[in-house]
Amino acid sequence: MVGVNGAPPGSRYADQRHYVVPSNLADLRGPVGGTVTLDRSLDWSGDATYDLDDAGDRQLMYQTVLNQAATAEDLCRWLDCGVLRRLWPELWLPSRLRALWQSRFPELAVPPRALAG
Repeated sequence: MVGVNGAPPGSRYADQRHYVVPSNLADLRGPVGGTVTLDRSLDWSGDATYDLDDAGDRQLMYQTVLNQAATAEDLCRWLDCGVLRRLWPELWLPSRLRALWQSRFPELAVPPRALAG
């Protein structure tokens, strides 16, 4: 049985939400410092400017892009592979989004310190 919006009755928005995952982490070559202003399609809050040299701003920007990206190009434009790997354990993300990324990139589930040794 399907509900009015095409989803099974009782399904949650979180279960239906579309998330984008890139083909390769190495494709993520976004800015690593300075101030950036996200496209309105990613951040419509009214203050879409982030200082990537500030840890809190950087984390918030990464969470926003991961949650709102509509295309792999969005991810590649705004995220950096190395920064993402370092931030990954601390990012506040929906569990389904985290699971999708970690199923494609199991190395994200490994703490950064374990990779260094």
